Parts: sequence; C-alpha cells; structure tokens
Amino acid sequence: MAVLITGAGRGIGLALTVEALARGQEVIATTRGPTPGLSGPRWEQLEVTDPAAQSALAARLAGVPLSLLVCNAGIYAEKATPGYGPQVWQDSFATNVVGVWLTVEAHLPALRASGGKIALIASQMGSSARAPGGSYAYRASKAAAVNLGRNLATDLRAEGIAVGIYHPGWVRTDMGGSGAEIEAEVAAKGLMGRFAALSLATTGCFEDWQGRPLPL
Repeated sequence: MAVLITGAGRGIGLALTVEALARGQEVIATTRGPTPGLSGPRWEQLEVTDPAAQSALAARLAGVPLSLLVCNAGIYAEKATPGYGPQVWQDSFATNVVGVWLTVEAHLPALRASGGKIALIASQMGSSARAPGGSYAYRASKAAAVNLGRNLATDLRAEGIAVGIYHPGWVRTDMGGSGAEIEAEVAAKGLMGRFAALSLATTGCFEDWQGRPLPL
C-alpha cells in the first residue's frame, strides 16, 4: 500500500517523503510546482484547491490502495502579502481548509478500500486556547483545519478510518524561517512516528510531532 503526501515539493512535505521512503514505504508525492530532484516517489502535479485536479489525480491513482493520506499542503498568506485584505483570507482558507477537504474527499474511496488513515498537518497556531494575537488569517484557517479534522474523525470512526491532526513543530523552512527550532528532517521523523501510532483509539488527536497533546 502507498502513502500519499500533498505539498511535498519542499520543506516538511519533502522531508516526510524522504522519511517515508527510508522506512520502506511506497510514496506518492504531489507538488504544484517543479518536481524536486528526488528519485523514489511517484511524483504527481496537484493544485489542492482545484476540484478538477483532485478528481483527475484520484482517477490516475485508481486501484492503488492507500495506507495513509498526509494532507500537508498549506500556505501562510500574510507572510507573502502584507495586511489582511480579502485575497489573503480567501487564499488562506482555500488552501488550508478547502484544499484539505477536497483532498480527503477525492481519496476517501481508496482509504475505505484499504482501511487507511488520514493525517492533517495543522499548527499549534490553530489552537483557540492559545491566542497571542496576530497572524489572523493563518491562525483562523488552521483552527478551521483542526475543527475539520476533529469532525472527520467522528464521522469516519465507524468506517475504521482514523484521523490525526498534528503540529510539526517550529521548523526551519521557507515558512518557519531560519530562526526556527528544529530541522525539517527532525520534524518528519517525529511525525512519521505519530502517524504509525495513530489508531481508532487515538482518532481525533491534536498533538505535536513528539506526541504531546495540544489544547483545542
């Protein structure tokens, strides 16, 4: 069975791809930009906000059983566009929330057929219990993603599909910045361990890359 990872062209997604390959897993990795020079995964182009692209990828993967779907693709729109104009909000929710929903919706049949699991890469910044201010669009979209994951966990439990929601840590990537705490490779190792531990007993969990629970 295969692992499908979205937003795998760089950063945490690419590190997750490398780690999954190192663990001997078959990996399908998606990117909306150029394909990285990494051999091993099956690379696919995907814009997660595009329903037609999602359906087309699902059709190309027909018959491939999925053991794990990792919804990693995400953006921090206000870092690229100062202020909080309508486009920042629209882009944030289109990718960080709607993109997650479209990805799950497209690949749910394959997950049902194989009893696979779903991992949503969110952020501790999506915790409503932690509200230090700022980053409004990013925080709100990640809070919505956490809520989406919790509700999916409830609805999919009866079908044997576990859903986990994860904070990868403050990672040294283009999004996290050079002053972040950990390297992407460290986050990926921790996250892959959490994905392996995910079960119906822990479905709906919101935790960090080390397995520490986060407040909702």
